[in-house]
Amino acid sequence: MLRFHLPPNLASAAPRDAIALRVDLDLSAPPPPELIPALVLLQRWSGAPTPPQLIQLNRHRMRELVAALQGQPVFYWNNVSTPIGWNDDGTLSGVSIFLTPPTTAAAMARAAAVPKTTLAPAGTPMTVDGSEHFLAITLPSREHSGYAAALDLLKTSGFILEPANRKWWLRDRHKTLNFLATHGTRLRDEWRAEFTPVFEKNTARIRTAEIQSDVTPAGDAFEVTVGLRAGSATPEAIRSAVASNRGYLETDGRIYLLDAAKMKALATAQSALANDPAAGSGRRTHRISAARTAEAQDILETLSPGFQPPATWRARSEALRNLSALQPAPLPKSFTADLRPYQKLGVAWLWHLQRHDLGGILADEMGLGKTLQALALLSSLNARGAALVICPASLLENWRREAARFAPQLRVFVHHGDHRLATARDIPAHDLIITSYGTLTRDQELFMGHDFACIVADEAQHIKNRRSQNAAALRSLRARSRFLLTGTPVENSLEDLRSLFEFLLPGYLERPPAGLRPDERAWYDQRLRARVAPYILRRTKQAVAPELPAKLEQIMWCELTPAQAALYRETQQSTERHLLDLAASGASEASLRLAMLTQLLRLRQVCCDPRLLPQSRLAASDSAKLEAFRELLAEAVDDGHRLLVFSQFTSLLGLLREELVAQEMPHCYLDGSLSPKARQAEVDRFQQTPDIPVFLISLKAGGTGLNLTAADTVVHFDPWWNPAAEAQATDRAHRIGQTKVVTSYKLIASGTVEEKVLALQDEKRALLADVFEASDAAAAQLSLSDLKSLLA
Repeated sequence: MLRFHLPPNLASAAPRDAIALRVDLDLSAPPPPELIPALVLLQRWSGAPTPPQLIQLNRHRMRELVAALQGQPVFYWNNVSTPIGWNDDGTLSGVSIFLTPPTTAAAMARAAAVPKTTLAPAGTPMTVDGSEHFLAITLPSREHSGYAAALDLLKTSGFILEPANRKWWLRDRHKTLNFLATHGTRLRDEWRAEFTPVFEKNTARIRTAEIQSDVTPAGDAFEVTVGLRAGSATPEAIRSAVASNRGYLETDGRIYLLDAAKMKALATAQSALANDPAAGSGRRTHRISAARTAEAQDILETLSPGFQPPATWRARSEALRNLSALQPAPLPKSFTADLRPYQKLGVAWLWHLQRHDLGGILADEMGLGKTLQALALLSSLNARGAALVICPASLLENWRREAARFAPQLRVFVHHGDHRLATARDIPAHDLIITSYGTLTRDQELFMGHDFACIVADEAQHIKNRRSQNAAALRSLRARSRFLLTGTPVENSLEDLRSLFEFLLPGYLERPPAGLRPDERAWYDQRLRARVAPYILRRTKQAVAPELPAKLEQIMWCELTPAQAALYRETQQSTERHLLDLAASGASEASLRLAMLTQLLRLRQVCCDPRLLPQSRLAASDSAKLEAFRELLAEAVDDGHRLLVFSQFTSLLGLLREELVAQEMPHCYLDGSLSPKARQAEVDRFQQTPDIPVFLISLKAGGTGLNLTAADTVVHFDPWWNPAAEAQATDRAHRIGQTKVVTSYKLIASGTVEEKVLALQDEKRALLADVFEASDAAAAQLSLSDLKSLLA
């Protein structure tokens, strides 16, 4: 459910670009597709995944919001229960007329003709009479909602009541002009005061000083001068009036009021542009880098509704301020993925930043395809030079596989282990280099010797500590544009954000001065959030739910560590020798089959974790899957997800249990040794305790019959022969009562028996049933050649 409640003073608030909206938003159920564009706008403007209950918009943004929700019954006048209607021409009745300044007499007449009775408070309004020398104000009637506040204002401002005419008088020219400067706008907007014709005539030479913003290009940046304009008054005269707390100045035979609301808005804007809370409201010139144009335009449009930046400025800023203005990326025909709408938007966002030599953080919730969107961007570079992807070592194979699948035209080189480039001169022979953080730090000098077209750093948490080797190595690289991928919200830690942006946009974020008071620190923190907002794109599964299937299934490819790969080859060779010896000794075919099944079991155990083999001396660090699981677990838990982890090996679940204990992570556990009562107790504990993020489950013991809808993420640590059985396990979370999209991850060791199992799951399901179940009846149907194909 989404509702916007408009203020009763819209007619006066719109020209000042200060339209206060109350937002009623209920996300307990996925929003319908027609509301998603508006939610994206609100997330962008507020800089938060969930918009605030109160938000102030200028006319430009209000027009965007109305356009995004055209025809939807979601706009209401405050305290009115029926929605505002839409006109046949697509405009919002009684609203759209105020969002564009009238340009013709006819338009002005239409605006004047809009009934105001539905907007006005009850009771007789306040009336204002007088001149520049005195004021005579009649309070609104007592039933008027603003009566008490108006009475208090007049008393505290020095007005005297004359009982004879029931008017409140202020008889002093200086006090009168200061009162009009300080409270004149409030009289019109809050109390809807009526100014008499005599007052209008007597104050004909009173004007309000206007805010002026001028922009001039300055190389690859812009100079923005912001200040007050009051006729021909010099900046010095204006400064003098402001410094003396005088609310007006006189020049050219006119009086210019220094409107308090405008002065406050000007001071706020000057502080934001200067990144200095003490900047004040005086005229200043700011140097705005290309990276700041979107943020600065938001500030300047709110301050000066008529602000018009140069075309070069607008080309950089407009699409970041309005995602619907993004141009699609030029994807080549060789890119094979079918992108969902939100992914196309993400690629267009990345492409916009890339072609303007900027950078950004794609922070979509895990499972929404950040790798795919990044590959789409890299495919769009169109031979602009080599790109570099840095990721944890456990994800190298996954990146290589995804690139080969979706972007086969890219010449990919995985720089890792013994397979590494000799010098920087070898880089241009490739379109995409993929390396790990550890390898990058070791070969930092090699990578520093090349200017990359683009750098993508996956799992951004690896550089959140600015003093780490990873962060230092990344900052040393040269690239036209830089991007970070992360599945967790990055706005939570501001120090982490500063570290990330030191890589993304060097020099963009200044560090605040030392020794700040808490209120000063809060100001700098708020400015930091506003400045980074244009360069962070995060979509949650809930926000894009209409575009998603009920279940998302992903394969995570894991390349065996060197020691693990050596053990795997050794086990293979031992198997071959053992089988040859058996065959030479005249062993029966049944004995050969049994030996092969035993060896297949050992190979599958090596893929999961070498420590599962009794004779293995390898450590936890030698398990590629365990490292991939750690990455997945950290990202999921940081983002508030809860996981079901399935394995057919209870000994592996024991190792994972040790890992969770070492991390001090609460968890539940279920295998076949538990009684029915103990099983249900573990299920209930997980369902009823949100602080438990992980449930370790034996596939055979817990693959059916359990209701675990508290989880929204399923991890299959090792593949099972029957995809239907895996699906049944996943459905422990994806059941009636589940309100979230469920994501299923399948960890597969690349180039091993697991990959062959994956390829054969459908076409030779019966064969795999024999291998995994190892039943005597099934073994009789197994050919030796079939088994040898899995062992090879």
